[in-house]
Amino acid sequence: MLGNTYEAMAKVCSAARALELVGERWSLLIIRDALYAGATRFNDFRRLGIATNILKARLDGFVNAGIMERRAGPGKPERHEYLLTDKGRDLAPVIATLTEWGDRWAAPDGPPVIYTHAVCDGAISQQTMCPNCGPVHDPADVVARPGPGMPAGVTDLESLNR
Repeated sequence: MLGNTYEAMAKVCSAARALELVGERWSLLIIRDALYAGATRFNDFRRLGIATNILKARLDGFVNAGIMERRAGPGKPERHEYLLTDKGRDLAPVIATLTEWGDRWAAPDGPPVIYTHAVCDGAISQQTMCPNCGPVHDPADVVARPGPGMPAGVTDLESLNR
């Protein structure tokens, strides 16, 4: 996926091997939306603003790598859903850590989104720990809420992806 420079490194470095699978542009945002925004269909991911050919390539790559599973969805005409596998869901702490890093170093006005525990509303840390309940293992138990760095005029998180 990333080119020849990573291939030799990937033989001796698990980080390089991981980047071969999820290190291309848009990849982690697709995973993020699958984890936390309930995105499963091609058009759900299109809201990110990804060109259709790039999105198709990323989704196909995730399916081939075992990160996502492609299934026939309900309704006619037949549409497909892209569902995270265990391998894909295991990227949740990676997304959380990268998000927290971005909040600290790339968000001068504060975090645009705060992830909270759906059960008790506690803010989730990069280790996906709720300060009130402990470890949060299921991404479905994490809720994205507007934070202090949310751009003015944005009233819901979905509007950011339009």
